[in-house]
Amino acid sequence: MTRADALLLSFDAILSDLDGVVYAGAGAIAGAPEALTECVKRGLQVAFITNNASRSPEKVAEHLQELGAPATTDNVFGSADAGVRLLLDVVTERGLTPDGIGTVLVAGSTYLEQQVQAAGFTALRAKDADGHGTYGAVIQGFDPSLTWSDLANASYAINRGAIWVATNTDYTIPRAEGIAPGNGSLVNAVAMATNQYPVVAGKPAPVMFEQASQQLESKQPVVVGDRLDTDIRGGNAASIPTILVLTGIDTVETALGALTAERPTFMVKTLDSLFEPYETPELSSENGGNSWTCGPWTAQFDASSDTIAMTSNSDNSDESDVRAWRAACAAYWHAVPEQEEQHVPHVSFPNK
Repeated sequence: MTRADALLLSFDAILSDLDGVVYAGAGAIAGAPEALTECVKRGLQVAFITNNASRSPEKVAEHLQELGAPATTDNVFGSADAGVRLLLDVVTERGLTPDGIGTVLVAGSTYLEQQVQAAGFTALRAKDADGHGTYGAVIQGFDPSLTWSDLANASYAINRGAIWVATNTDYTIPRAEGIAPGNGSLVNAVAMATNQYPVVAGKPAPVMFEQASQQLESKQPVVVGDRLDTDIRGGNAASIPTILVLTGIDTVETALGALTAERPTFMVKTLDSLFEPYETPELSSENGGNSWTCGPWTAQFDASSDTIAMTSNSDNSDESDVRAWRAACAAYWHAVPEQEEQHVPHVSFPNK
């Protein structure tokens, strides 16, 4: 049995992110839908956890099915639904009811508006709001059609005392053309105008991971994502092992310098890599017992120079080998177990 087989067989469900893992823009990431289908064939359940609040689970599932991914409406968990549930919780905690807080401004998609209404609230799109009016709450989620007027009307309402809930706070989203501003960037624009910050439903909050695990009745789930600040942090917060896949936002360098709360359990290049032998870093007895080895690579961190020295026992070693970076992460994280700010130490490869 290879280490890769052991890795997959350690879990009974994969909780997968979408943007940057399954697709970028409208197109599939090469091999990703097929890899998830293979996971299902091997007996794992798959759920899709997305911070995108602009589409319904039905639309997301339809898109995933077109790409060849094993999706149904029941295994898609989105931040729009989680955001509305959070709004209900906040209202209830204040001793209020949906029909007792006044109108909820929706700075987001039509689907988000529909879910707000389905929960018993009176909803109004932010673009149609009266800038001088008073509203009970604002819920903000990503939608490509949002304008300055939406954000301005949301800001006016929040400054007058409205409850503020955000579906998610991803600063960026990967698109086919490149990296674009996400809902977090728009939330920050409102935060600058209000000097306030919302309660947030989506990743990195653990809510959607916990809901998915419960619905799947999973005992041993694993989170797969491309973002340290949402997928990995959220999985860690839910006490679920995490796999960083390097097909989206974050890289081996940002993983190396990650905050403690955002350090992944495993790191792979692509979802296809889940079926390849997975070699984990091991503490080496060489160099005084403070170096870590993964495959042909050995990493040793020198705190005085803030440098990780990499060596290899193979003439064909390539510094893009993810095993080198697993070793580097293990060496640095062991030496620096607590890191509250992103910091990437210097990495010295042979002949560099």
